This record gives sequence, structure tokens and C-alpha cells, in this order.
Amino acid sequence: MTIPKDFKTRLEIAKSKIKKELNNDNGKRGSFMGNAFKLGTELVAAVVVGTIIGFILDSWFDTKPWLIIIFFFLGAVAGMLNVIRTANKMQKED
Repeated sequence: MTIPKDFKTRLEIAKSKIKKELNNDNGKRGSFMGNAFKLGTELVAAVVVGTIIGFILDSWFDTKPWLIIIFFFLGAVAGMLNVIRTANKMQKED
């Protein structure tokens, strides 16, 4: 059984398109994971920084644990706002 030359050409074109799509998907997947890691890091960093600031201020003013608690929640709110802002910016880029 022989395969017509036109069919072979179309088959090669289809294979090359599939390879290109697979290569593009790997780049998108890596970019998605990078953005997810960035958002998670921003949230955790804001909470940690807020808690550390509260701990330092509590040590200076001898008001334990009130400033730790207050700055923990301020850090959490700031982290969430950063995540929302960054997510909106990424959505506009797409």
C-alpha cells in the first residue's frame, strides 16, 4: 500500500504543528507556576514582616502580645491586597 505524496506532506505539517503547541504549553505551564509561587511568597512575606515588626515594637514598648497580634493582622491584610493587586495586573496582561 502506497501513501500519496500529498498525504505525507500534510502529515508532516500536522506533526510539526503539534510539536510547536507542546513546546508552547511547557512555557505557559512554567510561567503559571512562577506566578503562583510569586503570589504565595508575597502573601507569606507580608505576614512574616508584619509579625516581626510587631515583635520588635512589643519588645520596645513592653506591650506583649498586643502589637504582635495587631501587626500580624495588618501584615495579612497587606499581603492579601498585594496578591489581589498582582493578580489583577497579571489578568490585564493576558
